[in-house]
Amino acid sequence: MHEQTTLPGGLRVISEAIESVRSVAVGVFVGVGARDERPPEAGVTHLIEHLLFKGGERFDQVEIARVSDRLGSELNAYTTRESTVVHVRVLDEHLPLALDVMCDMAARPRFEADALESEREVVLEEIAMIEDDPSDLVHDLAARGVFGDHELGRPVIGTASTVRGLTNSDIAAYHAKRYGAPNVVVAAAGNVEHEAFRALVAERLQLGPAERAARSTPVVAGGRQLFLARDTEQYHVCLSAPGLPRDDDRRFALALLDHVLGGAASSRLVQEVREQRGMAYSVYSYVASYDDSGQIGIYVGTRAENVAECVEIARAQMADFAAGGLTADELERAKESVKGRMLLALESTSSRMSRLGRAVLSGSEILSLDEVAARVDAVSHEDVTAIAADLLAPERFSIAGIGPDHDRFSTAVGGEVALLEAVA
Repeated sequence: MHEQTTLPGGLRVISEAIESVRSVAVGVFVGVGARDERPPEAGVTHLIEHLLFKGGERFDQVEIARVSDRLGSELNAYTTRESTVVHVRVLDEHLPLALDVMCDMAARPRFEADALESEREVVLEEIAMIEDDPSDLVHDLAARGVFGDHELGRPVIGTASTVRGLTNSDIAAYHAKRYGAPNVVVAAAGNVEHEAFRALVAERLQLGPAERAARSTPVVAGGRQLFLARDTEQYHVCLSAPGLPRDDDRRFALALLDHVLGGAASSRLVQEVREQRGMAYSVYSYVASYDDSGQIGIYVGTRAENVAECVEIARAQMADFAAGGLTADELERAKESVKGRMLLALESTSSRMSRLGRAVLSGSEILSLDEVAARVDAVSHEDVTAIAADLLAPERFSIAGIGPDHDRFSTAVGGEVALLEAVA
């Protein structure tokens, strides 16, 4: 069972004791992500994540790297559309040292001018790397297809022009405004005692107030068709549509639908497109959930002559699910697989820590494993059919594509496809 404490000022601390392990996974979760940025500052959250590793008041860049080596585990971080997370997994005896470094990084970064310029170049290289990988870039294009000009439709990493325009004062002001106590959760799972962990965090992480961004709910229309021209051998295609917010009760039915559609080796899309017809190496479906919205999608990378057929197969499968075509065997296998994956993942202290931190940060309910399994088991054939009929309606779907020939892609998918010069 987990225990949670809110410290004076609003900082939240949550932990789950697992006595059978010697490790502790710990994360500092900050409720700020790409959707909280104004257009001119797009990418600032991700750039701050990078700059945290350049050093704080107590530990400089070299010392952070040396401590990470000493801990025997890589200290890392990531940025999403709604959060920034610094995390590590260590032996229980190293937890105080890990918190020393993580809290110093998160609360008291130096933001020195030289560090900004060098890390800015690193991020620009990262942007260039994504631009060179159409199988990655097409997902940013798909988000734009679903969310348009809303913040959820922008790349998390920002653009080269916005990243180049950020100044040291911009970055410091943004950090000071967002990285405050009410906007931070510190989570741990493993061989940890809650009261001792709370005391360690309270001693090391003194934060001021925070201004949480007023997030606007996206208005999604669907039906956009977007294309980026790139000199590629394959066409990279995403069919995507609005999904569900993270706390929607129908998320369990959607998880099962996603599994049967394209989320597993036995799924319909993998079997039909890859195994039976050999038209793609990579084909899958996916689900993303946010505070107030979500996204569902299908990706396939295939040669020009297969694009039309792959898109038609995806549309036909979605129509079949919406018409009640899910079989009893598919539903049963999906339930066992989803429960099995969940239980196997939660044997990891890192997975348990992440689950706690994300839930507290977003205000979501924390279900026990038995409760989650019961929710999955309770999903009926009618539940999956209803969610398919609602979410997989053809008019809700946008199509994003990257490849060498705009006209050929337009012919393959049907309709007018907007030719873009960049994702954002």
